[in-house]
Amino acid sequence: MQRTAAGPSAGTRSSEAELVDRARGRDEAALREIMQANNRRLYRLARGILRSDSEAEDVVQETYIRAFTHLDGFRGESGLSTWLSRIAINEALGRARSAKQHVELGSVPEATLEAQIIKFPVSLPGDPERTMAQREIQRVVERAIDELPDVFRMVFVARVMEGMNIEETADLLGVKPETVKTRLHRARTMLRENVEKEIGPVMMDAFPFAGWRCERLTEAVLKRLGVGG
Repeated sequence: MQRTAAGPSAGTRSSEAELVDRARGRDEAALREIMQANNRRLYRLARGILRSDSEAEDVVQETYIRAFTHLDGFRGESGLSTWLSRIAINEALGRARSAKQHVELGSVPEATLEAQIIKFPVSLPGDPERTMAQREIQRVVERAIDELPDVFRMVFVARVMEGMNIEETADLLGVKPETVKTRLHRARTMLRENVEKEIGPVMMDAFPFAGWRCERLTEAVLKRLGVGG
């Protein structure tokens, strides 16, 4: 059954409700399924606010801990992914406010901007990271995105990198669909034309959160919840 802008389909709701019920009972398989389905989106959204790999990972962990210990608060009015995303965004915004990270990029020294380039861990054996060429393009992509002002960066991450539609993005960020369209247009304009052309083929691979990183975070959350061996 096709998902519409109004919300998850009946089939999706039924399957999701069953998954949530199992998660309420601390079913390890259900908890893993929820985390592995949402890790990348939550990480990207948190990182879009904080521009820090480690801070974003901390936010994702805290999001799951809050969510899994308060699953009775999930009413199914929106999708589970949207509910988790809102928790992550609120957690990230709280950290950003505490750290007073909201500054004008124009006033930041070039050396500081250089320090904000994302450096992913060295590839581990058996963990298929990007090729060197892809990694260089990722560096350009990530830096260009980091330099976007907060409100435009969040829309860009949600719409372009996560592939959310306009209605989903508007609902997630609490703005009107027209605002999403305007901000996305501004975000694209701010990215240099030559960079945007270069990053097109690998856009979906930027800010990866899979393989051993995804598994590590999943295991950390399960350990904090006291689930599994």
